[in-house]
Amino acid sequence: MRRWPARLRPRLPRTRQGWRRLVQVAAAVCVLALLPATWLRLTAGDRVRSEADVPAEPVAVVFGAGLWGGQPSPYLAHRLDAAARLYHAGKVRVVLVTGDNSRTSYDEPGAMRTYLTAHGVPRDKVVLDYAGFDTWDSCDRAKRVFGVDRAVLVSQGFHIRRALALCAAAGIDAYGVGVDEPHDATWYAGGARELVAADKAALDVLVRPAPRFLGPREDGVARALAAR
Repeated sequence: MRRWPARLRPRLPRTRQGWRRLVQVAAAVCVLALLPATWLRLTAGDRVRSEADVPAEPVAVVFGAGLWGGQPSPYLAHRLDAAARLYHAGKVRVVLVTGDNSRTSYDEPGAMRTYLTAHGVPRDKVVLDYAGFDTWDSCDRAKRVFGVDRAVLVSQGFHIRRALALCAAAGIDAYGVGVDEPHDATWYAGGARELVAADKAALDVLVRPAPRFLGPREDGVARALAAR
């Protein structure tokens, strides 16, 4: 087996003090890596609720989670199912679906509306945000473009705290419903992804970048709320 050149070999400590410093550095790196995720959990506080005990708010915001063959992925379908139940229970009056429509062949918000109407939510009560390319963009556009001040956010449990923190930073007073899923490989992969996404969320809150596409103010939510 080939040996690494001496100059490329890792240099391990040779003294007890050196090992102690190495352990301290490793512990500090781990703490720093987990700080954003801890911040998200603390920020969300008691704002994560079940469908039964979430307070009634004017709008539900459903975040995109991908399409399979032009139809909502299973995770997205479960989010939409929860939003439909909230609507039928009188917890929300309008559903804002926010997702990716960056190309004509991929219309996530349109597929979300089709799914909701098939599950009994009136078409005029579903408002589409075609430029919700990530969670920060969705939250910022919900506030600045659609005028949402209060909402119930709907997503999976591993994502809902990040959504709450970012929407709070965007100026939305929100509660979150975390949709339950089997703790399978997809769930754990989503949870692992959130550890990385938490770093971006912290940066978004600090920098507050403009959405990839802001566009003009839209009155779709106001009109849907006014409609009988």
